[in-house]
Amino acid sequence: MSDPLATLRKALHLMVGMPDYADYVRHMQAHHPDRPVMDRRAFFRDRQQARYGGRNGGRCC
Repeated sequence: MSDPLATLRKALHLMVGMPDYADYVRHMQAHHPDRPVMDRRAFFRDRQQARYGGRNGGRCC
């Protein structure tokens, strides 16, 4: 049985556009074993850039 707090944390992260790092690592190992896996900090920066960095240099307005 999974931890309800961990499930809530994961759901909240997904709601704000922050995928789970452990899911990313499992995906990379299963589907792209030849590619390097980003560390947690690089993963966070990459996801933030993908979500916010493409428009107006990262600004909302």
